[in-house]
Amino acid sequence: MKWAPILISAVLLIGGTAMAQAPELVRVSRFSGKPVPRFETLKFAMVNGRAGPSKDHPVLWEYQRKGLPLLVIKESQNWRRVRDPSGTEVWVHARMLEDGHKAYVQTPTVLRQDPMDGAEPVADLGRGVLVDLGACSRGWCRVQAKDYRGYAPQPSLWGADTGEAGL
Repeated sequence: MKWAPILISAVLLIGGTAMAQAPELVRVSRFSGKPVPRFETLKFAMVNGRAGPSKDHPVLWEYQRKGLPLLVIKESQNWRRVRDPSGTEVWVHARMLEDGHKAYVQTPTVLRQDPMDGAEPVADLGRGVLVDLGACSRGWCRVQAKDYRGYAPQPSLWGADTGEAGL
């Protein structure tokens, strides 16, 4: 009987450790077969964001920026509920979106030659600049803005981390 509390504690500790190491479950949409949340980009320069998932719903927002990354947070048959860099959520028809690897610079930042704060500066990136997004690691993302290539801090980029969803 003296061993029972120790044995139960050990089982709970081992079970808790196993649960902590279990892979994170990814929600996959039954409509697109893609993970949700995920980033996609605007396929066209003019896209309407609606109050609901049909053309019967009023237009709440008119996007005028091809390539703008939007966070897909919900799906229906042909519509996607998206969040833009300002936090606005609207419904967009699925054909208005495409897979893309772009990010939106949320705060002015310095593009650096290497992924560290003290690295040689390459260019200043202003808020609103769209960059081609490469791989991200340890808080830095490889990006290209026109002819400039380098590393930008991941927190300054909308489109680099679906953890921004807070879902």
